Amino acid sequence: MALSTKIEGSAKAALALLAFAALATTLDQAVRTGEGVANWLSYFTNISNLLGAVVFLVGGVALLRGGRPVPDRLRGAATLYLVITGAVYWTLLSNTIDAQTIVWANDIVHGVMPVAVLADWLLRPPARPIRWRQGLPWLVFPLVYLAYSLVRGPYAHWYPYDFLDPRLPGGYQHVAVWSVIITVAFTAVMSLLILLGGLRGRRRQPA
Repeated sequence: MALSTKIEGSAKAALALLAFAALATTLDQAVRTGEGVANWLSYFTNISNLLGAVVFLVGGVALLRGGRPVPDRLRGAATLYLVITGAVYWTLLSNTIDAQTIVWANDIVHGVMPVAVLADWLLRPPARPIRWRQGLPWLVFPLVYLAYSLVRGPYAHWYPYDFLDPRLPGGYQHVAVWSVIITVAFTAVMSLLILLGGLRGRRRQPA
């Protein structure tokens, strides 16, 4: 096994364990403060990081043991969700940090993991080009998550993000506008990841 492969596999496994540690810490805080497991699991950040950590852990172990790699379409989905997680946080939500925020965990789930999965996608692009229509299933989960958040919100009297909260000024019109904006962002980032993955893949092919 090449040394570079061992390093890559170890790095992925380490990043996965770091993400799990951050998630476990915030979950413990949610339980202790009364926010609850259900609300914790209703954050897109936590779901996307759980997926990303599993993909990295399985992929890292596969590299170390010479096993079957994680399917590229699953890697692509995890990359899309985490890139959007990081982008939305740093553009819309970074000013929501307060005294209750666990800074190191917050930085890992909103900064380290999004950058890491994007770097992995670019440095280890898909073995075969992914067509745009093949990436469309990646959009199903965000749409289901949106519907879940809006249906659960009135019953739980809680929304994970302000732009999904119809109780704020603008009501459901405000939510609808932001939902369209974020859906367009998901589609644009998905298209860009597929394009970059294809370009990087062709460059890595032997002449």
